[in-house]
Amino acid sequence: MRLATISGRISLITASDTVIDLAGHGWFGPNIQDAYERWDELLEFSKTITEPGTPLSDIPATEFGNPAPQPRQLFAIGLNYAEHAAESSFPPPEEPPVFTKFVTSLADPSGTITLVPGKVDWEVELVVVVGRRAHRVAATDAWSYVAGVSVGQDISERVRQRVGPVPQFSLGKSYPGFGPIGPVLVTPDEFDDPDDLELGCLINGEQMQKGRTSDMIFPVPELIARLSAITPLLPGDVIFTGTPAGVGFGRTPQRYLAPGDELVSYVRGVGEMRHLMVAGY
Repeated sequence: MRLATISGRISLITASDTVIDLAGHGWFGPNIQDAYERWDELLEFSKTITEPGTPLSDIPATEFGNPAPQPRQLFAIGLNYAEHAAESSFPPPEEPPVFTKFVTSLADPSGTITLVPGKVDWEVELVVVVGRRAHRVAATDAWSYVAGVSVGQDISERVRQRVGPVPQFSLGKSYPGFGPIGPVLVTPDEFDDPDDLELGCLINGEQMQKGRTSDMIFPVPELIARLSAITPLLPGDVIFTGTPAGVGFGRTPQRYLAPGDELVSYVRGVGEMRHLMVAGY
């Protein structure tokens, strides 16, 4: 199943690539975030829909919004790919480094991102959205608690992120627009192997990152097990699962986002996001 926020309303994208406005079906309101609280009902309801819908090709990409815009908890994982840890001058971690991006940083899958002073970097990531309350979940059961996955960008201002005496990861990654997600949410059953997806990003058509989620040090089920061992995960919560190698600060010479750059981020089988960098501050 594929879900999206289209023109501000929860929408189902069928196997035949038609779009059905679920907000017009009685008990669903327009806000997709509310649906995660009734995830099992939504899964059953989606099986009963037979109407034709609107062709997906008729809907502009700019109409798609964030499919998880208001999570109560947002987790982000650092150094979750060995090659990214190496380019960051760290050994592979023995425990997943966890931080947060504040919810006000979340953004839609297309549009502009306003750059801030400093060194603004890219980090394409697989984003996981929780579909059922998960507490002390075993890794072997973890995918059954996932509503779906999407594409994310953990945009990061590296100066603020690393300012001392204690690094400020959450602040450096939480400027407005620094957490776009989209364009759709795809349920795990849509993939042959949800633990092995290609992801990457391009700037002005040049490939910057390309990796596979099978290279994660801590795969999605392990992340859910470790997080839920400490704190319950709630329906609609978001997990940014880490980025593969190829970020700007790991390059020689280093490279950062500049006004006029087009950033394209993708996960194969999910879709792509497109953002134009603009000057602002």
